[in-house]
Amino acid sequence: MTTVSLIGAPTDVGASVRGAGMGPDALRVAGLAEALRAHGFQVIDRGNLSGPPNPWQLPVHGIRHLPEVTAWNRAVFDAVATALAMGHVPLLMGGDHCLAIGSISAVARQCRQEQKNLRVVWLDAHTDVNTEAISPSGNIHGMPVACLLGYGPPDLVGWSGERAALDAGSIDFVGIRSVDADEKQAIRQLGLQVFDMRHIDEHGMRYTMTEVLQDVDENTHIHVSFDLDCLDPIEAPGVGTGVRGGPTYREMQLCMEMIADTGRIGSIDVVEINPALDVRNRTAELAVEFIRSLFGASTLAR
Repeated sequence: MTTVSLIGAPTDVGASVRGAGMGPDALRVAGLAEALRAHGFQVIDRGNLSGPPNPWQLPVHGIRHLPEVTAWNRAVFDAVATALAMGHVPLLMGGDHCLAIGSISAVARQCRQEQKNLRVVWLDAHTDVNTEAISPSGNIHGMPVACLLGYGPPDLVGWSGERAALDAGSIDFVGIRSVDADEKQAIRQLGLQVFDMRHIDEHGMRYTMTEVLQDVDENTHIHVSFDLDCLDPIEAPGVGTGVRGGPTYREMQLCMEMIADTGRIGSIDVVEINPALDVRNRTAELAVEFIRSLFGASTLAR
């Protein structure tokens, strides 16, 4: 029986709006553990990690809260690495998206040790490829991909054993529709594969996910980093940086189901749920539905 380790990281230290630190408990209230158990998984809730409070300070050298972000990500890295070493599927409950630095670095290290190919599917309205040199805000939740590619501050790179936890070909972005001006140039220079909303509008989610998953094989570990602002805010109002025009409920369900069909899902981030901006916990409940699909729930037996 597959064991899923739930790891709560209740912080908004990398975000621009307060509230994402309540995300882990919102997922618990929405019945995440119960939903996975009902689908046949063993679930261990590891509780919430601890870390420094959000000091809510201005940027220093183009970056906000670097010591606090580093501390939270170290805690995430250790917890995810421990779950992977036990053969569990770590499910990080954020918290803001800066936490992907720690989680994906731990996954990348494990994949190198096991000689597996890592594929990250980044579901988000934003590409998060800013650096301290180009970020308009200095918020680190807009920088995790750059850090994972080896272009962040020294405190946040190299945790996987290599300077870059990922290469450009190991990550695919889905649902993108908000990219800062300098980020656009960085994406082009890095050669990143971005399936923005225009691509989904023109080709559909099925074709898009076929492209994303076309070279996944039995030696692939898929990590899904799911920012709830990937969805349209009409569907998911409880996010700090909502952007209109995201995938519909059915498009996101199909995305998750196609990832599940590969049988290669190995680790997950679920981040940026902000209950302070939500309506009756709707966004967390949606997240639970999508996670169920990611773990193989479907209308019919397939």
